[in-house]
Amino acid sequence: MKQKVVFACQECGSQSGKWLGRCPDCGAWNSLVEERAVPAELAAAGAEKRYALAAAAGPQLYADIDTVVAERLSTGIGEFDRVLGGGVVPGSLVLIGGEPGIGKSTLLLQAAAHFAKAVGPVLYSSGEESEHQIKSRGERLGVERAPLYILAETCLERILEEIARLRPAFVIVDSIQTVFSLKFQSAPGSIGQVRESATQLLFAAKGQNIPTFLVGHVTKDGSLAGPKALEHIVDTVLYFEGEKHHSHRVVRAVKNRFGAVSELGVFEMTGSGLRAVPNPSQLFLAERAANAPGSAVLCCIEGSRPLLVEVQALVSTSSYGNARRMASGIDQSRLSLLLAVLEKRAGLNLIAEDVFVNVAGGMRLEEPAADLSVAAAVASSLRNRPVAEATAVFGEIGLAGEIRGIPQAGLRVKEASQLGFRRCVVPRANLDPDDRPLADGSCELVPVTSISEALDVLLV
Repeated sequence: MKQKVVFACQECGSQSGKWLGRCPDCGAWNSLVEERAVPAELAAAGAEKRYALAAAAGPQLYADIDTVVAERLSTGIGEFDRVLGGGVVPGSLVLIGGEPGIGKSTLLLQAAAHFAKAVGPVLYSSGEESEHQIKSRGERLGVERAPLYILAETCLERILEEIARLRPAFVIVDSIQTVFSLKFQSAPGSIGQVRESATQLLFAAKGQNIPTFLVGHVTKDGSLAGPKALEHIVDTVLYFEGEKHHSHRVVRAVKNRFGAVSELGVFEMTGSGLRAVPNPSQLFLAERAANAPGSAVLCCIEGSRPLLVEVQALVSTSSYGNARRMASGIDQSRLSLLLAVLEKRAGLNLIAEDVFVNVAGGMRLEEPAADLSVAAAVASSLRNRPVAEATAVFGEIGLAGEIRGIPQAGLRVKEASQLGFRRCVVPRANLDPDDRPLADGSCELVPVTSISEALDVLLV
């Protein structure tokens, strides 16, 4: 019997009976790839199998369901546990993505070694490296003898057989784009293969209560490769970020069914593997120059963690007709908005000036609380006057030039105080008696209401 051929879009999953140059659903060009549909007799045979995520064969009454609080399992890496929400939840499916060479395999091998010693056997399935390559990395990381099983395999059915045979306490699949199922004739990494592999591993993780980590490739724009449905299938999505020229790496949670979203973990890449950084603020401010114009310290919040980072700005007279605005670590359009507010509300002449803004250390800032630090750094560089010594700032700037209050002001001020900052310039709204940022008075609080008032206070 002849198999039916379908063409599936690798961007959105849409299917067509014939090849099209452009996907009719998402509009992507040259994204349709030929795939063989599953024959009807195989689909009927598969329908007889059970694909449940729980032990019960049918529906249960809500009142009769017993809630069992599963104890989280530690990875042995404190920062990694923080990002996961306090540890690994049994039966969870976690997807971690990042640039090639950023340290994904290194981090998971370190976690696997700890799991093997503390919890039970671990299965590390690699479709990109041989056993000898993984063993060489393990020797560099100091992995000791433990029930850590290495499987160099890309066939999904073979991986599931080994999971059923070993009954491991932890499973790692590196990477999901290299795994293929015998049910499909398309190449590994295609949308059908990725969706099928992730779904079958989900059934294995939930049905056998085994925490499973999947490594995912990323596209050139930094998003996870494969269908968007892959992120909906898993319980947690982690992004591994960092500049290759910096020693530190950042793991950020963008989806977590068992913990806070946007949680952050900071690591330092060393010769013996990734080392957790318990105090990232010291790392980001370690090389900050004292009394340098164009530098301001921001108290930001990543997840539940306060961080101090340095925002740098350089303003110079443009040599061409059009002034350039370049930003690294903050949104380009947000920078343009802040420069317009500085011109209109603070009287700064920036129309003929090149403006370059950078967040030192490779951090990326997305919260509005960074507005005041960016404006302070730009004004400091333009006037060639440094920001007052031992001063930290935070606050959102409105289009009218007002400084708006921001959440979790207490955590920000406390972090600045612990690192020796004696003064914090804060929005006046955060000095409300019912929401006082810091009660012990160890750090002077300077409330401001407008951008002009803030610059008068900040620039010495």
